[in-house]
Amino acid sequence: QVQLVESGGGLVQPGGSLRLSCAASGHNANFYGKGWFRQAPGKEREWVATINWTGSSSYYAESAKGRFTISIDNAQNTVALLMNNLKSEDSAVYFCAATPRELTAEEAASATLYDYWGQGTQVTVSS
Repeated sequence: QVQLVESGGGLVQPGGSLRLSCAASGHNANFYGKGWFRQAPGKEREWVATINWTGSSSYYAESAKGRFTISIDNAQNTVALLMNNLKSEDSAVYFCAATPRELTAEEAASATLYDYWGQGTQVTVSS
């Protein structure tokens, strides 16, 4: 069992930055790859980025490339998502997820391959 707790959400102006964090705990939590998904009101859950448990591979949705950076710190049992140049369309609840699998770039976007999920943190981009 792995528990995930997100933090760092909030209100930010367009063009601003936020750093989300996901704290992982539980049996072998460090050996799980981690991903970030988001869900805006009235929309389906959308994949954002994924990193494997060693940090050697990371993948990004097209909407995140060049603006978001995912990183992992196994000493602290955390995974972070640094979001720069935020836009109003980035507003959503952001969820952290964990997978025991070594995902390929094609698999990373599939929510069904993640076994554990956090409760989410709200990000609002507005002036």
